[in-house]
Amino acid sequence: MAAGPFCVSRSAAAIATLLLCLALPVVPATAFEIFGWKPFGGEEEEQGEAVPDPTPYEAELAVSTGDEDLTGDLKGASLLVQQQDKPPSGEAGLIARALSDRERLVAKLYSEGRYGGTVSIKLAGIPLETALEQSDLPNARPVKVSILVNPGPVFTFGNVSISSNTSELSTDPSFWGLTQGEPAESGKILSAEGRIVALLRGRGYPKAKIAERRITADHSSNRLDVALVADAGPQARFGPVAVNGTEVTDPDFVKQQAMLPEGGIYSPEDIARARKRLNDLGIFSSIRFVEGDIAGPDGTLPITIEVSERKRHVIGAGASWSSTEGFGVEAYWRRRNLFGRGELLSVEGSVGRIGTESFENQEYSARIAFEKPGVFGPLTSFSTSLEARQENPDAYKSRTATFNAFLNREFSDTLKGRAGAEVFFADEEDAFGENEYLLVGLPADLTFDNRDDKLNPSKGVFAAVFAEPAYDTLNSNAMGFVKGTVSSYYALDKAKRFILAGRVSLGSIFAPSIESVPASRRLIAGGGGSIRGYAYRNVGPRVNGEVVGGRSLVELSGEVRVRVTETIGVVGFVDAGNAYEDSVPDFSEELKVGVGAGLRYFTPIGPLRVDAAIPLDPGKDDPDFALYVGLSQAF
Repeated sequence: MAAGPFCVSRSAAAIATLLLCLALPVVPATAFEIFGWKPFGGEEEEQGEAVPDPTPYEAELAVSTGDEDLTGDLKGASLLVQQQDKPPSGEAGLIARALSDRERLVAKLYSEGRYGGTVSIKLAGIPLETALEQSDLPNARPVKVSILVNPGPVFTFGNVSISSNTSELSTDPSFWGLTQGEPAESGKILSAEGRIVALLRGRGYPKAKIAERRITADHSSNRLDVALVADAGPQARFGPVAVNGTEVTDPDFVKQQAMLPEGGIYSPEDIARARKRLNDLGIFSSIRFVEGDIAGPDGTLPITIEVSERKRHVIGAGASWSSTEGFGVEAYWRRRNLFGRGELLSVEGSVGRIGTESFENQEYSARIAFEKPGVFGPLTSFSTSLEARQENPDAYKSRTATFNAFLNREFSDTLKGRAGAEVFFADEEDAFGENEYLLVGLPADLTFDNRDDKLNPSKGVFAAVFAEPAYDTLNSNAMGFVKGTVSSYYALDKAKRFILAGRVSLGSIFAPSIESVPASRRLIAGGGGSIRGYAYRNVGPRVNGEVVGGRSLVELSGEVRVRVTETIGVVGFVDAGNAYEDSVPDFSEELKVGVGAGLRYFTPIGPLRVDAAIPLDPGKDDPDFALYVGLSQAF
């Protein structure tokens, strides 16, 4: 039998000790390119890096048992098969690739629990070992490469023992996923080792490791015996924190934001939270936590935070389109780390409804904002902004100016809130005529978010509630605004290819009348972020046939998301909602319903979304159907 250096061929009674390997399949990469720019990444073109003396070849892989699933997995792991379009340099390069391939294929067999398998590779009919000795192949090109795999039987776990130098570790093999009689896949052993080390590190042992691994394959019974011995090392406490790599940033500010508890028991969770807080500042391109040597009777562990600062100036732009709202473009300029303690200055602008309105009636906004983290400790920040905006949906035309200031607080990894003050001026034209408003308010909001992916969630909940008491100083009217949104996600299968998503939004305005509320602040439904299929802000109470908005709102959305391939998905959805004249929704009025379907193209930065929707009960100015294009899921 032919075998690679990691394979063992023995008689039925022989016992062999094996080295476990983890094989990673090679997946062909593709890229989307625009004039040489690859927005979604991909392999670099090899233009200008020609391989000297390229040796073309043709590779075929076969499995002696004819198992199609295993054959596909092995082809995915094979360098010879996957890289046929990239000829190696010379015959020596082809031989080296074949040697590496044999190791990968044997490792792949181990990951399937097959420890008696063999891999035979021939180059131009010459066994690999012979080709390695003579270093010469026949001149025929392309070189014919044949790979024959005899997978052998699937081994099961036999005797498994787990031990350590601390009593804090469970010795039950099934607890670690190494159950006697189950397939002895190498990945299970590697996973168990990782879990053991992670558990010990989580209990304050940063130097924990697997000190000894004894793995024995009994070919007479097709069983794998495993013995793992863990060394926890000494328990440690967080020691002094040092910072390296800062150029503009104040090192003391980095320490403050990291919040590593000096003197506290070492915890990887504290390290992870510190990394997230520093990442959220947006001023570092890389962050490393370097653990020193444990010293002293109390087990002090010094930590060095090594950072690399990002460029301080940022320019960005974006675009959106829908068939009902036309094109929208936006751009921004940002200055990071303004004074060396994470401050951010932003200047932003946008133009909307391009193509659906004349130049003077398009929508515009300009905004300048400032943010300062760590104002009252690392979990608080201050933000303020000044914005001017013109909105022109079908229901009204509004010119507004807003100044606000907020104190923001992070209560936990999933719960955040803010409270502040706001001055809002509006000059508006709608069915009630032309009116001016000057509101002084105290807005506050609270957000809970434990979604697994912000742009493409498959589980978790997002919930937000907003409230603001306000007083109109020009018209002497008091009012209050309240709105809440909850969305949830549920995957129907482990692969997360079938996902149910739902969203509910409710809002109320407590004011003397609809007319007393600025039109841009009234509750109006319809559009891409509301009821798809209906015109933007075109669902709600009307006066003389024109939408004026209401003082309460209900919106419901449901989606079924199906991932057809790794890059393509389809979505079916139903949206419903309405706005009502009173502060409490009048459910005797029927909800407006829109239905539709969409495509998703999954990219590294989120799914590209294209939705088509039809309004089931269209009103004045509503289209027969609507198209929406954007990045990320609809909610």
